[in-house]
Amino acid sequence: MYGFSITFHGSYQEAIERVTEELSKEGFGILTQIDVKATLKKKLDVDKRPYIILGACNPSFANEALTAEPDIGLLLPCNVVVREEEDSSVTVAFMDPEAVLNLVSDESVHSLAREVKKKLTKVRDGLAS
Repeated sequence: MYGFSITFHGSYQEAIERVTEELSKEGFGILTQIDVKATLKKKLDVDKRPYIILGACNPSFANEALTAEPDIGLLLPCNVVVREEEDSSVTVAFMDPEAVLNLVSDESVHSLAREVKKKLTKVRDGLAS
């Protein structure tokens, strides 16, 4: 599996705000926001449910990873998806850094991936309260 998720008990917009707050508590900032719904509407005139991809980055971890493996930027940042489901519930899904960074042979990167996953798991768990 390449990710893990939680059903958020609140609105789509509240989920975006809360996940951003919880990420901040763990040292992550949002580098990018891709509004998939708006993009597909503009480019293809397709109507989709609300769906955003947040590119989250912890600068300290990113620096360590880039120092160990300069091309690791191909696998960064850590993506977090907030999406509204057919039943109007909201899912927040996180990229599993261990699964993704397993592509790199450097053990120091694997160790770093475990640390990042711990932090993202804390973010997920913080959304449950």
